[in-house]
Amino acid sequence: MRNTIRIISFGFLHGPAPEGAHLVLDLREHFRDPHVDPRLRYLTAHDEPVRRAVLTTPGINLLIKATSWTVEAFDLDPSHGPVLIAVGCAGGRHRAATVAMALADRLRNLGHCVELEHRDLGKQVVERGRGGR
Repeated sequence: MRNTIRIISFGFLHGPAPEGAHLVLDLREHFRDPHVDPRLRYLTAHDEPVRRAVLTTPGINLLIKATSWTVEAFDLDPSHGPVLIAVGCAGGRHRAATVAMALADRLRNLGHCVELEHRDLGKQVVERGRGGR
């Protein structure tokens, strides 16, 4: 029997990564932020233009694939309970939520039982300067 995989997306501007995560993906530095595009700023990962912008960012799909391989490694010993993956960006509405959704889909397709939670997706947009990551 496989472990349950819990994935939580979140925004660092709303608080720290969930405690107890086996793996934290911090997307703030290396992947473009849809927040900087005024047309995408107030949309979320539930909107196709945001998902397209995130999933066409160079490196994102490789990161999702590599993370799924990491989860496979954690899951080899089913006696240790759920595996928690935290995916964070600045506000938790664009990059983190989109990557968490794509990772959850990939893991489900590999036969895993996945629970997906978006901690900050429904929160207000955090207004920040150009350097706000």
